[in-house]
Amino acid sequence: MTRNNTHKPYVDYTLIYILLLLLGFGLIMVYSTSSYTASITQATGNDPYYFLRKQANATIIGLILMVVVSFIPHRVYTRFANLAMYVSIVLIFLILTPLGYEANGAKRWIRIGGISLQPAEVAKVAVILYMTVTIVKNKDMFKDLMSIFKKTILPIISCLLVFLLTKNLSSAIIIAAICIIMLYVVDKNSKRYIIGAAILGCVAVVAVIIALSIPDSPDVGFRMSRIKAWRNPEAYSDTIGYQTLQSLYAIGSGGFFGKGLGQSSQKLGFIPEAQNDMIFSIICEELGLFGGVCVIAMFIVLLYRMWIIANSAPDMYGMLLVTGVMAHIAVQVVLNIAVVTNVIPNTGISLPFISYGGSSVMFLLAEMGMVFGVARSIDFGDI
Repeated sequence: MTRNNTHKPYVDYTLIYILLLLLGFGLIMVYSTSSYTASITQATGNDPYYFLRKQANATIIGLILMVVVSFIPHRVYTRFANLAMYVSIVLIFLILTPLGYEANGAKRWIRIGGISLQPAEVAKVAVILYMTVTIVKNKDMFKDLMSIFKKTILPIISCLLVFLLTKNLSSAIIIAAICIIMLYVVDKNSKRYIIGAAILGCVAVVAVIIALSIPDSPDVGFRMSRIKAWRNPEAYSDTIGYQTLQSLYAIGSGGFFGKGLGQSSQKLGFIPEAQNDMIFSIICEELGLFGGVCVIAMFIVLLYRMWIIANSAPDMYGMLLVTGVMAHIAVQVVLNIAVVTNVIPNTGISLPFISYGGSSVMFLLAEMGMVFGVARSIDFGDI
């Protein structure tokens, strides 16, 4: 869109307010969920504010990054899409070097100069940028399935590396979902392929679940055991089904209005790392079903405002960037809540803007900076 002297940038104040509300609520819940564990853990210096302080620092850095990115025209950072894709792949491989380190039983982080970084978070941003540029510059890629495959080979490689090297199935699913959703919204031909692949995938998943539901069926690896635990968590209450059961106890004991903020009993060592993936269960225990529905409503409003920006974007680049960020947040929210409520098998995934995690909140806020940047390129009169 060509700017002129009468151009009045669009600022979505509703999106700003709901984002700040989510971040503020997240900090409150991180403290409520983690203060007891932090106060009795020697590794945290018995400091009840340990997790809150780290999350607040990451949030502040993320907000600064968001503001900076929002003032950069979105066409500028799309020029670095290929570079971002290659850098993310290199970072994933660095996990195999001495720079990689293990936390909570998973080796998914690297530490460079005292700074911890989760390469999977970089990969999600890189895939959004790469798919945006690839789709805009290769409109003929939708003529057949092989053309789509060739143009998306780098995101496919990134997805496989995240799964194979970091054992992070949830992030691999998110990366794949971002690609699929961005392809789906652009071209009617791609929808045929995507729907067909989705049907085949669902049939395969159902077949695996039925096979593992057969009495005395053997455990076939860790992930297959998770599926069996999902089907019958009580049978694995002392091992892999423990976290899921404790999460369900927390949700069930919260009732409609909850026990009150800070009054959770399940966070007192019963749910491991409750401030991370299982924070939604503590929200439901302390604030009840009402609190859980309010959190979901906030995400719906957030996604709706982003949808408005995507529809009003001045060009295809802007529309796809916002669509990619929407896909990332929406899929991650759905996966997290589905895991916590045992709708799907347990796989580690954080709740955006609320769960504890420095890398996650910083990169999510950087993505939101891209959304606000696209919004600034919209003429206020066009909304």
